[in-house]
Amino acid sequence: MSSETLSRAILPEGWPLPRGYANGMVAEGRVLVTGGLVGWDENGVFAKGFLPQLERTFLNIKAVVEAGGGRIEDIVRMTWYVTDMEAYRSSLKELGPVYRGVLGRHFPAMAVVQVVSLVEPEALVEIEATAVIA
Repeated sequence: MSSETLSRAILPEGWPLPRGYANGMVAEGRVLVTGGLVGWDENGVFAKGFLPQLERTFLNIKAVVEAGGGRIEDIVRMTWYVTDMEAYRSSLKELGPVYRGVLGRHFPAMAVVQVVSLVEPEALVEIEATAVIA
């Protein structure tokens, strides 16, 4: 690993290349862990709809990671909690450009889990992120 990029994706031999995530990551540095971040702005106002909330959540993740001295490329894991898996699945084509618009082409290890509800009643998605910062 170079000093510029202290993390890299892990792909076991013979496994197919994952699309939009990594099977695993290895990293060196200080660990930054976010809380569950949701799709509201700095005033607590939620974006309307699944994709707008997702975009706002990505912006919030970026803000926290950067405030901690990191970069998007330092994120090694994200766990997504969605209240409607079908909304997630049916928006995959549109989700890619939204994701790349904020997080670029950096795809850490990820999991997407459907939950019955989230603490914030208006939230459709909540994401926890882990970054390893040089």
